[in-house]
Amino acid sequence: MVTLTRLAVAAAAMISSTGLAAPTPEAGPDLPDFELGVNNLARRALDYNQNYRTSGNVNYSPTDNGYSVSFSNAGDFVVGKGWRTGATRNITFSGSTQHTSGTVLVSVYGWTRNPLIEYYVQEYTSNGAGSAQGEKLGTVESDGGTYEIWRHQQVNQPSIEGTSTFWQYISNRVSGQRPNGGTVTLANHFAAWQKLGLNLGQHDYQVLATEGWGNAGGSSQYTVSG
Repeated sequence: MVTLTRLAVAAAAMISSTGLAAPTPEAGPDLPDFELGVNNLARRALDYNQNYRTSGNVNYSPTDNGYSVSFSNAGDFVVGKGWRTGATRNITFSGSTQHTSGTVLVSVYGWTRNPLIEYYVQEYTSNGAGSAQGEKLGTVESDGGTYEIWRHQQVNQPSIEGTSTFWQYISNRVSGQRPNGGTVTLANHFAAWQKLGLNLGQHDYQVLATEGWGNAGGSSQYTVSG
């Protein structure tokens, strides 16, 4: 069955005072979650690039099925590859991240509207926390590891709807971090968040992202599917 969902394209990103990414949206067309192939329905290919950087050296190179990035003396940046519309996907990524300085994290990152939510499923954090802050609400077991669940409110910060007050939902993998990839079963995180009263809205974009700040140095190379 071909389902239609509204897509919103983020054209640029901004960084909040806590160092977290907050992009600016641009309206996009309605596209199907699946595309008709020659013999059957095929999942839509990766169709969204996240590419924001402030200071320092950040060299981002997207490909059809992933991306690579190298960075040094980098201020705030977030780059990655994914989909214009998020979903309850099983996202598989493979590759590596090398960290030499600053704070670097690799996560599934996205937004929803109504309510406006910024969310992270962090697979690797160079400092053990990444964007995890605020109130720890519980844990969830998924994909061979344990994640701590955090909620944090951003007050009058940049978002996909302009300067707003909104919640961040964060699953931070604290056992068996995965800089070299794996599969992220998003349904497990979304269900765990919902049980804690953390409800998502209508999905905007969703990417596998590398993020860094604080004179970050290193590199990432990933292929992504879902």
